[in-house]
Amino acid sequence: MKPVAVLSAVAVLFSLLLPVFWGQERPEASPVTVRSDDQITLTVRSGDTIETTTLAEHLPGVLAGEMPALFEIEALKAQAVAARTFILYRMSHHTDAHPDEDICDDPNCCKAFLSIDDMKTHWGDHFDEYYAKMLSAVSDTDGEYLRYGGNPIQAVFHSSSAGKTLASADLWNDCPYLLSVDSPETAADVPDYVTQVVLTPEEFQAVCQEAYPDLAFSGEPANWLGESVLNDSGRVESSTVCGTAIPGSQMRTLFSLRSSAYRLEYTDTGNFQFTVTGYGHGVGMSQYGANVYAKNGYGYEDILAHYYPGTELVSE
Repeated sequence: MKPVAVLSAVAVLFSLLLPVFWGQERPEASPVTVRSDDQITLTVRSGDTIETTTLAEHLPGVLAGEMPALFEIEALKAQAVAARTFILYRMSHHTDAHPDEDICDDPNCCKAFLSIDDMKTHWGDHFDEYYAKMLSAVSDTDGEYLRYGGNPIQAVFHSSSAGKTLASADLWNDCPYLLSVDSPETAADVPDYVTQVVLTPEEFQAVCQEAYPDLAFSGEPANWLGESVLNDSGRVESSTVCGTAIPGSQMRTLFSLRSSAYRLEYTDTGNFQFTVTGYGHGVGMSQYGANVYAKNGYGYEDILAHYYPGTELVSE
């Protein structure tokens, strides 16, 4: 596995960014009042470009960038509401990445976005059909957002879970509406639902020791691993390596795992193996879980109520 230094640098950066994920409230912010998407103006940073647009213009591209067009319409509506809510939240909470703009199109910071040209490239002959679905999901939920305590919520989401979502308290800050809840997706519903990462002892040691220089790798590699502690969602809270408990979220970053729902073992082939289930940080709505619920007859209101318990779906 290489380059080791780059992986470790990314891990350190990720750990530094997590505490500021939630953003800070802008002193001048006032409560958000929403009537319809075309009445809300926002600024969007894309690289060095800044654009002023409306939610009505921007949301279809966000939806296209964040959820597969083949998903059920009720799942797409749930995604549209979650994305709208997240943007409204960002409009009253700044982030150091772009303190003067409301949102950006970096999915690691705000929300992914596909332009019309991007959609045509990705969808080809299906552009008209799929774009109509995006517009429908946005217009059918026009102005609707999730509220808790009178304010738009931090409506985070992820690709797929391993039976349960992750409570925000287990990764970031405790949040009353980001709890661990059941999620129904399985390997039959999600491409690459279970993946593996295999490393030689030398590769495993190098990555761990770059982040934890004091780790003492001695004796047989089979003895380097201790217990992995799971949280209530079944994800790894921590894995013990050479007597040191390393958070599962950091192991995910160090080894580029798709999620922290993993099993780590030293195999009889003489390698270390991660077997990973699901994809993403695990907090909030599972997109593939939402699609399974939609296939089973759930409306978008039910899906949102399930993944963001205690919130209100409102349109003012």
